[in-house]
Amino acid sequence: MRILLVEDDPVLREVMRLSLRDAGHRVDEAGTLEQAAHFWRVQPFDAVLLDLNLPQNATPDSLLANGLSLLREARARGDRTPVLVLTARNRTDERIDGLDAGADDYLGKPFELAEVEARLRALVRRTAGTDDFSEIGSLSLDRKARRFAVDGALLELPAREFEVLWELMTPPGRVVSKRSLSDKLSDFSEALGDNALEAFISRLRKKLVGSGARIRTLRGLGYALERGMNT
Repeated sequence: MRILLVEDDPVLREVMRLSLRDAGHRVDEAGTLEQAAHFWRVQPFDAVLLDLNLPQNATPDSLLANGLSLLREARARGDRTPVLVLTARNRTDERIDGLDAGADDYLGKPFELAEVEARLRALVRRTAGTDDFSEIGSLSLDRKARRFAVDGALLELPAREFEVLWELMTPPGRVVSKRSLSDKLSDFSEALGDNALEAFISRLRKKLVGSGARIRTLRGLGYALERGMNT
């Protein structure tokens, strides 16, 4: 997943960034409301982790007073990205304000990083309409365990190939454009080019031989993971 992490505490932001990246996600960080608003407008994300207590660093006519106003602005323009709100404020009325502003879930600080990851999986799973377990041919994906297998045997993949196959299998059969794949596998500090993406696809095709699943190229549209034999 490509995640926007909006948190003004640099120490907590770094801890969360490393934890999410270790879990295989691409993370873009924002420490101010304006930076977060810019990132959110120019780049689609799979999920947003939003701290409500961001300091205002805006021009006098800015409408961004806090994290709630940032969330309201995104929802007002029709953005339905799943949002997990993170805040030290635990009063019931503040939780209600967050949910009314368009948050999908709410987690009070302090929290366990494993719970953040679990809640993110649940939010994105509901949005994408996918289950924790997917299967096509003899290829299976256990999203909770972050594990691919062929005929029950672990399929070892380098990080980027793993991410490509994860996207193609969420869910299997849907067409994923090159642009969408590149965006999900990039962040603002490192963009994934077409040549690199095609190289990952080529290597994955070889590793899927005999699995009953193949990656099909649809010219002008992108790629789809479907039942069939790679040749």
